Amino acid sequence: MQQHVLIIVQNLPVPLDRRVWLECRALIDAGYRVSVICPKGDGDPDFEVIDGVRVHKYDPPPPASGIATFGYEFAYCLEQTRRRLQAVHRVEPIDAVQACNPPDTFFLLMRGLRRRGVRYVFDQHDLCPEVYAARFADPKEPVLRTLLWLERGTYRAADHVIATNESFKAVAMERGSLTSEDVTVVRSGPKAATMRRGAPDPTAKAGRRYLCAYLGIMGPQDGVDLALRSADILVNQRGRDDVQFAFMGFGDCYDDLRATATELGLDDYVTFTGRADDKVISRYLSTADLGISPDPKNAMNDRSTMNKTLEYMAFELPVVSFDLHETKVSAGPAALYVGDNDVAAYADAIEELLADPRRRATMGAAGRQRIEDSLSWETSARAYVGVYDRLFGESRSASSAAVATSAPTAG
Repeated sequence: MQQHVLIIVQNLPVPLDRRVWLECRALIDAGYRVSVICPKGDGDPDFEVIDGVRVHKYDPPPPASGIATFGYEFAYCLEQTRRRLQAVHRVEPIDAVQACNPPDTFFLLMRGLRRRGVRYVFDQHDLCPEVYAARFADPKEPVLRTLLWLERGTYRAADHVIATNESFKAVAMERGSLTSEDVTVVRSGPKAATMRRGAPDPTAKAGRRYLCAYLGIMGPQDGVDLALRSADILVNQRGRDDVQFAFMGFGDCYDDLRATATELGLDDYVTFTGRADDKVISRYLSTADLGISPDPKNAMNDRSTMNKTLEYMAFELPVVSFDLHETKVSAGPAALYVGDNDVAAYADAIEELLADPRRRATMGAAGRQRIEDSLSWETSARAYVGVYDRLFGESRSASSAAVATSAPTAG
């Protein structure tokens, strides 16, 4: 009988969450049954079956901004998830629950299920205490203590922890008192077979010679405001009229960032696509001259693998990034690194690469090779499915996991 894995994700709908969608497809291809509970995206139904994955969705809460509204969001989503989890389990008993954070609250739903033999897997996408400290200018000690308590509770409840990189694994072992065998690294790599450079579309450059591309979430901790400040330096202070900037994605700061671009007089030099599907991503990344990863250096970002950086590498783009530890682990020579969150130096790095097409090509080729050698989802999928094979004591073909299809949408 096929084991049934239910995956919980709160911060993005599925299949928009590319990592979670690839995980779902990897499990389906390996012979598991998969259900998902997540919030709705625009126009989504309450329930749908997508490529064999049964997706149960609830109306999302209002956008959160302060601590109180985040508390309401977490409580609301926890209750919506609880109702659907119970309904799914009654109809089609669950063998394992995988909770993807943020937040670190879903272990609170597991007490009754654990007594019935349901396993719990924690897929740690973020370090919530560090995210809070990075997002709010004046983090409060009681909130940090609460977040650490929730994180410890999640670690203790988990039968296994999945980490996105070695830095996250080290945190799980230190703060969760886990052994190396308790934690498996599953990197959020792009699917090399489908995320690759295609034919460029010159219209994406809006009539300019160069295109710098950003792909990802636009929240307070993502540094898109720093990228706009760098664009302001290049366009308005240095007089460059040959560079276009494309920002693909959405997030809490999307409207504020568009307003900032207008205030800086950059509307003609900046394209905001909003939520981007595969066609939009391919159009811009196949045309761009470099990818920008402006995430500022802080405790969270220094330990995080940036999906956008790996996706630029898959499209053979050189990357400009601040000096982040895990970005250097992933990108190596495929990126140019800027210290001290220095916006002017970031603009310098962009100019430096735009002036050197041979260097851009060399860096882009190095990045693509790193994806193909070890950083693709095809490699990660084997490690991911192996977690469940071991959890259930199954002997399955690890290679079956590598045929998971790519996500149809992105943000």
